[in-house]
This record gives sequence, C-alpha cells and structure tokens, in this order.
Amino acid sequence: MEEITIITENKVGVLAKVCGLLGSAGVNIEAISAQGLGDSGLIRLITGDTVTAKKALTKAGFTFKTGNVIIIKLNDAPGELYKVTRKLAQAGVDIESLYLLSKSKGLVEVAIKAADESAARKALK
Repeated sequence: MEEITIITENKVGVLAKVCGLLGSAGVNIEAISAQGLGDSGLIRLITGDTVTAKKALTKAGFTFKTGNVIIIKLNDAPGELYKVTRKLAQAGVDIESLYLLSKSKGLVEVAIKAADESAARKALK
C-alpha cells in the first residue's frame, strides 16, 4: 500500500481543498493524518487509487512524495503497539509515520511508513 505525503502551507482551507479535489477525481481516502506546525502543514494519505490521486494533486500544484507502508494487524490491547515499535527500534528502523487504519472485533490495523521498508519487514517477522 502506498502513502502520499503532501507538504503544504498551514493555511485555512488547504485540507478541505485536498479532500475536495480527491473526491472530485473519484478518489476515496482510506486513511488520513494532518498536522500543522508553524507555517507548514503535513498531510499523509492512503487512498483507494494512488495513481489518480497523484495526477489530481500534481494538476492542482501540490508538492508531495510517496512511499510504501507496511500494514499490520494487532490485538486491541494495552502494550501491543509498544511490542511492534520496540522491535523496530531494536532493529534501528526509523519510523516516518504510523497511524491506525481500522479497529474491529478485538483487532487494530496499523500503517507504518519506515525509512527502510526492508529492514522493518525483517524486524516484524
């Protein structure tokens, strides 16, 4: 699965513009995280159609980068995420982003974007 990271201004309406243009292009947003820090904004997306999303963002003039995310399922219990992040830390893997995708029937699905995807996959086996 591919994550799109948009680096933009921290300005009222930018997130709405991104969501609106993706919706207008027929792209479903499956996961999103957005933060503002000072004058900068960071939006991370996982969509149902990365190719169309990238075309729409490029056409609208947004700057972005893409990368693969690792999807894992965990028990929905205290300490489970610690076990995963500890394994990655012990393997020297830098986590660029991590967020919850879904939660159902005692399980949570998490997306992890690691600086070194191969090392992360190896650490999580």
